[in-house]
Formats: sequence, C-alpha cells, structure tokens
Amino acid sequence: MSGTSLDGLDLAYCHITKDVDKWSFEIVKTKSISYSDDMRSELKDSIYLKADDLLKFHNTYGTWLGKQAKQFISRKKFEVDFIASHGHTTHHQPENGLTFQIGSGQHLANGSGCKVICDFRTNDVALGGQGAPLVPIGDQWFFGEYDFCLNLGGISNISLEQKGERIAYDIGLANMILNYITQKIDLTYDKGGELARSGNINQNMLNKLNGLKYYLLPHPKSIGYEWFVEEVVPIVDITEDTTENLLYTSIHHICEKIAQQVKQNTIKSKSSLFVTGGGALNYFLIEVLQKKLGGNVKVIVPEKELIEFKEAVVFALMGALRAEQEINVLKSVTGAKRNSSSGVLYLPN
Repeated sequence: MSGTSLDGLDLAYCHITKDVDKWSFEIVKTKSISYSDDMRSELKDSIYLKADDLLKFHNTYGTWLGKQAKQFISRKKFEVDFIASHGHTTHHQPENGLTFQIGSGQHLANGSGCKVICDFRTNDVALGGQGAPLVPIGDQWFFGEYDFCLNLGGISNISLEQKGERIAYDIGLANMILNYITQKIDLTYDKGGELARSGNINQNMLNKLNGLKYYLLPHPKSIGYEWFVEEVVPIVDITEDTTENLLYTSIHHICEKIAQQVKQNTIKSKSSLFVTGGGALNYFLIEVLQKKLGGNVKVIVPEKELIEFKEAVVFALMGALRAEQEINVLKSVTGAKRNSSSGVLYLPN
C-alpha cells in the first residue's frame, strides 16, 4: 500500500479467513519502508510526466515493489498465496473515465516471484463509478460494529451504513495539506501535531478552504492529487503566515468538514467514530475533532499497528475476495452501474 501522503510503502502479511459467511483477519507481521527523497519526488511529480516516461516509471516502480516484497517474504520465510497491491495513484479523474495506479503488476510478480492481484479501481470506473473509496468493503466486513469509519490519509474519507447499504466518500483534505506545509520548512510531517498546537487561525485562509466547491457536491464523490494541486496548493502558497498558523488553520478546516459530515449522518443519541490512517497519530487533530463533534460522538483510535496498516489489510481482503470471485467494490459507495469483483491477476515469469 502506498497512499497520497507519500509516507512510504506499507507491507502487511495477513491471514484472511472466511468462516461460513463472515470474513476476519489477523495481522502477522508488518513493515514500513520510507521513501528516499528521490523516490518521494519522483512519485509526487509523476503526474507531470509524458505518457512514455510515466509508463517507464510504472514498470520500474513495479520492479521496486517486487524487490521490497521479496525481501520481506524471504526474511520471514512466509508462505504467500498472492500479493494484493494497491499501487500508487498518479491520476484519478473518474469524471473523464480514468484512474491510474503505477506499479506494474507483471513487474511486481516477476520481481517477487508471487502471484499478484492489483489494479482494483479501473473496472469500477469503467462501470461508471468513482473507483474510490475502496476501503469500505473492509469497514463492512471487519469493522461493522462502529457507526462511522474514518480514514485520515492524504485525503479524509468516511464510510457508514445508511438504509441497509454501505456508503462512503472522500470528505476532503487531511495529511496532504499538512505535509505540504511542513515540507516548506524541510519537515516530512508535523509529529503529533505539536507545531500546529501552538498556532492560531488565519481566518482568510480558513474561509477559502471552507469555500472549495468540492464540498458542495453530493456523494458518491472522490478526489485525487490533481484536485489538491489545482485547488488547494494556490490557497496555501498565497497565504503569508507562520507554519504554525497554516497548520492550525488547516487542522480546524479538516475537522470542521469531518464533523459536518458525521453530524449530518448521525441518527443515534450516542455514536462511535473509528479513526485510522496516519492522521490518527496527529494528537492535536484528534483533540480538535473530538471537540467539534461534541459529547454525542466518541472518537475511537485503535492501536498503532492497525492505524498504520488498516488499508493494507483491507487490500489483502480485496485480493482474497477477487480470488474467490466475490464482490469487493460496492456500487452504493462508488456510484457504479453494479457491484463488481475487481482486480487483475498477474502470474510471475
């Protein structure tokens, strides 16, 4: 798993089990591999590559993924049925019928020596869906006891049950804006939100962020890095203020938008919000979120391993569902014509 926050590559060796009609999981071993500065820059700038250069990078990144997977597997002598790979999203334009995740499945399979299941988004987009978010299938099977599941990666997305169906959508910003701000002072991220904690609101910036047109769209809806570059980066770049104030303002924006969506969809007097993704380790953000939600919604943050590797676990489930030819992408989430069993299989050569 590699997300829009560009933290690095997450590997999780999981046991995925089906008992009658219930799926469950066990995380056996995990590893995070931080990207080098060069790799991070290449991934961040890949959106601007010409088609032939993008496809070359697609292949070389797939080979690199295969090498990392092979080392992880061989050191622990794991028995592997398949590798489920999300890849790294470079382009996501469902309105134009396209989504692209680099990390060639064939190169990954050849590099690792394992069967690979990847490219989980394309089929849903071909069926008229958003191709995102995909994690809600895992929320449904693994975390259904919570009223809301919130993922705080580069983007914030939420899933919930509504009228007997799982719905989900990208709310808006999360770590992408926070990391963009800290990188201006050569920090990868604001650990624990400590810089943000000492800031103050920049009202002009907050108004501009709150006024982004995306927030007015009905779901199903999703956003990608292109949206961030075109709509958000200009707001940050023209705002002259301290790093602390930019971070503080961004966190209040992020939490306001999340709280709005939770409150709009709350039907019980007491609800639970299960939070994972790197943003769950931003303690200041979690404090602000709980304050904005009030006492009727309890924010639940699990142990660190699940915070960091939940998405990797869910893609393992998606691979298992694909291998069993069961539904792994929900039309109620993406707006596609039908549910689908998505993902492409590659065998090593």
